[in-house]
This record gives sequence, structure tokens and C-alpha cells, in this order.
Amino acid sequence: MKGPMKHEVLSWADVDRLIDLLLPRLRAAGTFDAVLLITRGGIIPGGLLAEALDVKHLLTAAVDFPATASAGLMAWPTFLQFPDTALLRDRRTLIVDDVWGSGRTSTAVRSRVEKAGAEPVTCVMHYNPYRSLFNHLEPDFYAAVTDSYIVYPWEIDRGLRDLPLGEPEIN
Repeated sequence: MKGPMKHEVLSWADVDRLIDLLLPRLRAAGTFDAVLLITRGGIIPGGLLAEALDVKHLLTAAVDFPATASAGLMAWPTFLQFPDTALLRDRRTLIVDDVWGSGRTSTAVRSRVEKAGAEPVTCVMHYNPYRSLFNHLEPDFYAAVTDSYIVYPWEIDRGLRDLPLGEPEIN
């Protein structure tokens, strides 16, 4: 039986530091024509990055994976919201989410962006290679590697999803 999952509760200052780590790398990689924010986790970091990179073409994607025991982690995604192909075609598109855990969401969105005729570039604040289902695939850009469950500052007021954290230390 596994022990309790480690948790890390971030402050807004932690998020600023992560964004500051990503920005020089993203700038060095060239310009982006669009930023595709994966809901919900990618909305805030994606907005911060779009503003700092001066990208005005912002899009959103909402992906759902059925939580069925029979499908498990191999469930096929449902795109609840996705930009029209015309909004992506021929655009170098930065795909932003908060964390790459299993990697299913980012890879599903990346594949669909590529099929739309865009150049996809994935970016997350936290990459968890220990949970990733993809041995030879990782985000193009990430600020930190972790094996913890990350709680971002915008999640704290919504509750901690019934996590048994006790009194968390805020970094």
C-alpha cells in the first residue's frame, strides 16, 4: 500500500518565480502566434505568459477524461471546448497547463493542435515524470520537476479537494 501523497502548497510569489523561470526559455525559443489555455489549470499561468510574451491571440481548450474504472487511464478524451481549426492553422501555438501529471491532457491537446495545421509547443509549470504515462515524451517547457501533488494559490479558496493536508505550509 502506498503512503500518503506529498503535497506542496504554493504562494503567488512561488507562481511568479515559476513564470520568471519559464519566460527566458520561451523567449529564446522564438515568438508564438497564439496561446492555447487548457482549462482550468492553464488559465492563470497561460494568461500570465501571454501577457509577458505579448501574445494577443488567446484560445481555450477544455478536455474531459471519463472517470470509469473499465477505461482507467486509457480513457479517450472528450473535448468539451476546442478552437476552430481556422483559429489555429499556420500558427505557432503555445499550449499551457499548470501541471503535466499523467500527460494525457497536454498530449491530447497537442495532437489536436497539430492536426489543425498549427505548430504545437507544450508548457507547464510542473512536470511529474514519475506519473507520466509517456516514457519518451515530456512537455517542451516546464519550470519545475516534482513528485508532489501541487496546490496552486488560486485553488486554496475553492478548498483543497478534501485532501487530508492538516495545516499546510505555504512556500
